[in-house]
Amino acid sequence: MDKLELKALAKVNLGLDVLGRRSSGYHDVRMVMQTVYLYDQVIMEKKKKPGIEVETNLYFLPVNENNLAYKAAKLLMDEFKIKEGIKITLKKHIPVAAGMAGGSSNAAAVLYGMNRMFSLKLSEEELMERGVALGADVPYCIMRGTVLAEGIGEVLTPLAPMPKCHILIAKPPISVSTKFVYDELDSHEITKHPDIDGIIAGLNGQDLARIAGSLGNVLEEVTVREYPVIEQIKNTMKEQGALNAIMSGSGPTVFGIFEEKSRAREAGRKIKETGATKQVYVTNVHNARRK
Repeated sequence: MDKLELKALAKVNLGLDVLGRRSSGYHDVRMVMQTVYLYDQVIMEKKKKPGIEVETNLYFLPVNENNLAYKAAKLLMDEFKIKEGIKITLKKHIPVAAGMAGGSSNAAAVLYGMNRMFSLKLSEEELMERGVALGADVPYCIMRGTVLAEGIGEVLTPLAPMPKCHILIAKPPISVSTKFVYDELDSHEITKHPDIDGIIAGLNGQDLARIAGSLGNVLEEVTVREYPVIEQIKNTMKEQGALNAIMSGSGPTVFGIFEEKSRAREAGRKIKETGATKQVYVTNVHNARRK
């Protein structure tokens, strides 16, 4: 196999709780992750000339060892002493620095692609074990679907799939430092924890209203304090008929859950009208596992 085209899907956090901080600096978390059908295209091509070449449609992204996709390719090339080269083209559509795991999903796609293209015969679990060295979200992005993530995000348990619904995604034109958000969180006592068990119970019962009613993200308190536009977008989504709306990851992306696609589209139009953001997407959840 000399060429492979893959879809690197985005994620949202239905629930994100932080339980504490380790001496390593990583945080113990309890999260419910959900893949959504918004994706980057990852095109991989073998080259006779050794080395890794990365191209992207976004001029501001690094194309060297500072890019997670590059790191993913290098990790397996070094381990398996692969002599051929690889060219990786990233056609980015997932908002960058947005709490949607775009970079992690690119890395996961490259690990998966390298495994197939070079017949490395690694299992999904073995790919996930390697992925955690690149970032806490990478193992999840290999697995995908509706998943409970614990530990630093690498202990993954598949959950009942999210019921069909429409997801409105809105990313305001700001970039949020994940490190800043977690550092700020550490300096304040967490007084309200999201209802992760309520989300899981809703998933088990395929009860969309209960899932939506249990959504929560402990990081919102920090990010919203810095960027009030996040709360503005959440409120607009709810006013326009969202069952609920929260921030994903460390932000600043907000997503809302809708039963009707037409209402999600109308809410997206209203958000654009307010000038809060131009980056608005209507999509749906994606629960298919990798083949």
